[in-house]
Amino acid sequence: MSYTYESYDVVVVGAGHAGCEAALACARLGINTLIVTINMDSIALMPCNPNIGGTSKGHLVKEIDALGGEMGKNIDKTYIQSKMLNVSRGPAVHSLRAQADKQDYSREMRLVLENTENLTLKQAEVTEILTEDNKVVGIKTYSGGIYPCKAIILCTGTYLNARCIYGDVSNHTGPNGLKSANYLTDSLTKAGIEMYRFKTGTPARIDKRSIDFSKMEEQFGDEEVVPFSFTNSGVDIKKEQISCWLTYTNEETHKIIKDNIHRSPLYSGDIKGTGPRYCPSIEDKVVKFEDKDRHQVFIEPEGNYTNEMYVGGMSSSLPEDVQYRMYRSVAGLENAKIVRNAYAIEYDCINPNQLKASLEFLKVDGLFSGGQFNGSSGYEEAAAQGLIAGINAAMKLLNKEPLILDRSQAYIGVLIDDLVTKETHEPYRMMTSRAEYRLLLRQDNADLRLTKLGYKVGLISEERYQELLQKEENIKNETRRVNEALIGANAIVQEFLVKNNSQSLKTGTTIGELIRRPELTYDMLEEIDTGRKALPKDVREQVNINIKYEGYIERQLRQVEQFKKLENKNIPDSIDYEQVKSLRIEARQKLMKIRPSSVGQASRISGVSPADISVLLVYLEQFRRKEDRID
Repeated sequence: MSYTYESYDVVVVGAGHAGCEAALACARLGINTLIVTINMDSIALMPCNPNIGGTSKGHLVKEIDALGGEMGKNIDKTYIQSKMLNVSRGPAVHSLRAQADKQDYSREMRLVLENTENLTLKQAEVTEILTEDNKVVGIKTYSGGIYPCKAIILCTGTYLNARCIYGDVSNHTGPNGLKSANYLTDSLTKAGIEMYRFKTGTPARIDKRSIDFSKMEEQFGDEEVVPFSFTNSGVDIKKEQISCWLTYTNEETHKIIKDNIHRSPLYSGDIKGTGPRYCPSIEDKVVKFEDKDRHQVFIEPEGNYTNEMYVGGMSSSLPEDVQYRMYRSVAGLENAKIVRNAYAIEYDCINPNQLKASLEFLKVDGLFSGGQFNGSSGYEEAAAQGLIAGINAAMKLLNKEPLILDRSQAYIGVLIDDLVTKETHEPYRMMTSRAEYRLLLRQDNADLRLTKLGYKVGLISEERYQELLQKEENIKNETRRVNEALIGANAIVQEFLVKNNSQSLKTGTTIGELIRRPELTYDMLEEIDTGRKALPKDVREQVNINIKYEGYIERQLRQVEQFKKLENKNIPDSIDYEQVKSLRIEARQKLMKIRPSSVGQASRISGVSPADISVLLVYLEQFRRKEDRID
């Protein structure tokens, strides 16, 4: 028997990283929101690695914060180690990563949700999406509860028909032994949604007391802490940090794995789901990279108040007895005691080509989705999609234009564009190499790129917006000053240059020209820059990067200008690709399926060639002329 309970504007299904951002975005925009989770203890759960950020993922977290999301603030409160990666390379690939106290991270996020106006939390299993005429009207739970709503955001993570496997052990549970969601897939299939079956995995957790750290290399956090949130300063969030540790697999480890590879469900055929290419299990590493005699293993703490240590780099689905032998063959883990076995997890997700760039389904009005349910992997990718899905569900109900970020604006734009236009047959992982304009999309300038958009949407406060405007003004004024500030070839300047292994001056120059030298920086030149005023670190950083990489930045801006020409050529929703006679059959089928919103988006669809785009441009011009005549 079913019962109808209170109605909501938006229902968010799932309270992982995507669900939290989606629900908070809706509620903060004044939308009456219900978030439903299969277990209240799984809110913002980190079932795999105990960190936020990393290469390209740090960019996503910074962008989430710049738009008004919560992930950056939450990890700033709960980190136990902070480290900037790739500092030996250029600023485009600098990526912040923080080790999290998993329990604190979940607890703090739950506290934020529970104290947000317009947001209600409920523990239940959603079994049906209710629609009328292909339009969302509500959800139904396992207990028969019906909750009418105007929009739904699906953020089910890895819970749909989830199965955890290691060796010949198979448990129909979600991650960390939590209950799986076993009915919603049927409802989605009936609604005409195409489902995929993906797989991911996690390594064992080992008791810290059984580890010999003397055989490992200690990995310290950075002395100078960089926050994820632009609302925080490094000084304000600085704390005592906990070390991670580095060790390696060896030939014995690899022999144990190879001798037992037939017992791995990954190779025996028991696992049917497709796994992530860029986050392989240790079995895959040993089999596919036979030339490597060792692989890195990072031992990472799971929090301040637990002895569980995460064995990064050794996810596995091998049987328990093999896991013991495998882990104990690693230096420092000879006496390791496993607290939680490594396992693989299979789950249902969608083909994301069924989504618009707004993350609304093409076929079901008012149905949005985000996170691993969309075929991606990672906490950060999930949170980014959840934020955009939440914003756009709210924009739809407020009769406003959706927020769609393109590839030249944000890593989030690259992420979503790749998901909705490219054929994803494995869990998608964000990487800096996927971003064509990565010199413009640095993590350090995420606020300059996106905070105005967050303000326009309604997630950024007036105070924060005004602070951004002041920062922009400071950067502009200081950049102009150093490019005009003359400096002579006097003895003090020459002595400074020699001391810093820089060529002496033959004549006067500007401070800006000295910043362009690879061995010098804006901050280093303070010693001889007498006209300088005190400025915040983030302003100084932008001045240094903008001057030092000026030529490269200008070149990328010209490339973006060309990119925008196609991106700004919109494709009407009413277009009938069957009428575009000169299109190849494959291109026509792909365009009809994905329904791109612009010519630029169409050009990135696999199977659509440059010749097809030329045909489409000609047809669109004819189509618009015809429409103009009718008007």
